[in-house]
Amino acid sequence: MNYSIIGLGKLGASMAAAVASRGFNVIGVDVNTKAVELVNSGHAPVQETNLEETIAAHKTRIRATESYEDALGNSDVSFVIVPTPSDDRGAFSLQFAAWAFKEIGHAIAKKGTYHLVVLTSTVLPGATRYGLLPILEKASGKKCGKDFGLCYSPEFIALGSVIRDFLHPDFTLVGEFDSQSGALLEKAYAEIMPENPACMRMSLENAELTKISVNTYVTTKITFANMLAELCERIPGGDIDVVTRALGRDSRIGQKYLAGGLGYGGPCFPRDNKALGFIARELGGSAGLAEVTDAQNRSMPNRVLESLKGYIPRGATVAVLGLSYKPHSHVIEESQGIVLAKRLSKLGARVIAFDPLAGAAARTELTDHAVVLDSLSSCLEQADVVLVTTADPAFRALTAGDFKKGPVTVVDFWRILEKALSGSSNVTYVPFGKNIGGTDGSARLKALWENREAEDA
Repeated sequence: MNYSIIGLGKLGASMAAAVASRGFNVIGVDVNTKAVELVNSGHAPVQETNLEETIAAHKTRIRATESYEDALGNSDVSFVIVPTPSDDRGAFSLQFAAWAFKEIGHAIAKKGTYHLVVLTSTVLPGATRYGLLPILEKASGKKCGKDFGLCYSPEFIALGSVIRDFLHPDFTLVGEFDSQSGALLEKAYAEIMPENPACMRMSLENAELTKISVNTYVTTKITFANMLAELCERIPGGDIDVVTRALGRDSRIGQKYLAGGLGYGGPCFPRDNKALGFIARELGGSAGLAEVTDAQNRSMPNRVLESLKGYIPRGATVAVLGLSYKPHSHVIEESQGIVLAKRLSKLGARVIAFDPLAGAAARTELTDHAVVLDSLSSCLEQADVVLVTTADPAFRALTAGDFKKGPVTVVDFWRILEKALSGSSNVTYVPFGKNIGGTDGSARLKALWENREAEDA
């Protein structure tokens, strides 16, 4: 089969490159003329790990166009990967998807053979069947199930590893309008993905709910570990790594996303909890757990700053290491490091910052809040307090000699420098999620149980 990809952003361009790398012809469609020109010249239209190299290596099988008619006329399956931004209710807007589906419908109207349309963008239950399918049928003048097929099939990927994640998923999720649509997409995935992963086929609505449920479950797990990390700081000898290693050994829980550190961010996780809450309310139900998870995550920077008051004197120079929402990423959306930098500035600190990849984007975002430097060493030379907010490899390699000679406090939210900095004469090392003394945890526990014994007596 030949494929077309509607939307050449990070996900669409990466999917096009991945499919082409498996030996298939791919046509990308985008309204951005520059993106089309870059792909046609063998270059990546956006930054993503291995994207430039993969497109260059397989450029004979990838081309791009602004014409839907061209793309659909020369392909059998179209994946639609356009933005579905959150609105002020927490729902996902269909404005870009609706426009794309209208154009796809017009192209299908001129096609004499069956075509499969696959929506990949994240949407809420009911959106594909009741929001977008009518647009396709009206624009094409044809009937779904007879003249064309329709599936909802989101990808479970992470920015920074999109190509790898797309080709090697744990499973594929296929919401199908009918069995013909689902069977065709299952066949396509089996040919594209080397390990032929399990294909979970279901209704459109079940697939839409499954997608946002995966993300909200993962964020709940992250937030639970972060809660334990804060608690460990208050318990004598508390150590989040000891606790989570034991928890992760339970097969019902597992180790993934159970680290304990700063909150989650990025373009997907934060909004999916709100979206699940929205759809639950609209259906007369409740998604209180998702809403509490979101609230806990958003309040974490304030709770962290409260716990750090004793380490950050007013007027201190504070370095924030890590401005992307996670390591290996240029993306700063919902970044905990960005939030901390802004709030520290408002509290009177002089804030400097560094990130190996996200510096340019962060510099614009942090105007009037922080100075984003181009050099990690320059950052460390000036800092009285250093906050390590991501576990980036550049930060993992630091030693005590990299910090300034005078007293410096290093707050390590991921505990990546414990071996390198513990016991250092010039560094006060503060590992988030571990009790290092100086709290009244022992006294509180003693008072709690002594008082209980007195009451029982």
